[in-house]
Amino acid sequence: MFENRLLKVYKHKSKLAKRQDIGCYRIYDHDLPEFPFCIERYEDKLYLAEYLRRHGMSDEEHEVWLDECIAEISRLLQIDTDHIFVRQRKRMSHRQQDQYQKLDVQQDNFTVQENGLNFLVNLTDYLDTGLFLDHRTTRKMVMDQAKDKRVLNLFCYTGSFSVYAAAAGAASVTSVDLSKTYLSWAEDNFKANNLTDDKRYHFIHADVKQYLKTLAPNQFDLVVMDPPTFSNSKRMKDFLDIQRDHVELLNDVLAATTSGGTVYFSTNFTRFVLDTEQIKAVNIRDITKATTPFDFEGKLKRWCYKMEKA
Repeated sequence: MFENRLLKVYKHKSKLAKRQDIGCYRIYDHDLPEFPFCIERYEDKLYLAEYLRRHGMSDEEHEVWLDECIAEISRLLQIDTDHIFVRQRKRMSHRQQDQYQKLDVQQDNFTVQENGLNFLVNLTDYLDTGLFLDHRTTRKMVMDQAKDKRVLNLFCYTGSFSVYAAAAGAASVTSVDLSKTYLSWAEDNFKANNLTDDKRYHFIHADVKQYLKTLAPNQFDLVVMDPPTFSNSKRMKDFLDIQRDHVELLNDVLAATTSGGTVYFSTNFTRFVLDTEQIKAVNIRDITKATTPFDFEGKLKRWCYKMEKA
């Protein structure tokens, strides 16, 4: 059953990926309840995440079962087992404190390409790899719009949106995150693409909610904001709840955006409701479907919006 399903989705998605010259894409995501895996390809390597569940097996039985699954995945996808990196992860709850927690294994980053750009990914140290594959299309949208723009990337993570904007010829790119680890990773991604102009590219360690209050009006032409659903980091003055806080965040962003400027806003909160009446923007469009890559069709659990300042 697992073999048939995995082969079917792999044949379909690998053809589409090859046609679009994509080396990093999601192959399988919990398609069968008996096999609760997320499988992603990063060129010649596989990221295999097993969702935590009540499987009814002893630790020894589960280890044998998992080894058999890995061997079958290796055979079917023709990737050596030493290129398969396995993680066990919990499904993120609304109140999860830190979705980027460091794990107890250490592995050097390696480089993959997307749309001709280089990105450092890590398949062992963190719950996420450093490159969110579901925003591949959104990044290209930002790239197509960024030339000569002053770009702001909030909750920037490892800076992939920032790299796209800088590579497109943005006048300036400012990346903001509360994590020094991820800001450093973002800087490394810039270096990996020979983007090293300190006068144009800025990396700011800050709580985004507080940072937005310090901005003068009309500073940026293009803004990307992809916040966590919830965060109560000790480094923040207040906790973040995206459903509660999104109106204030977006209005603060829009105040710092030039007339006619564009804001891309995304959230992974599946029950999210955008309060369009309270947001001081025009042409608010739900672009979730338009930004869904082929490997996430029917599986995407996030929202994405594009809005413009009047």
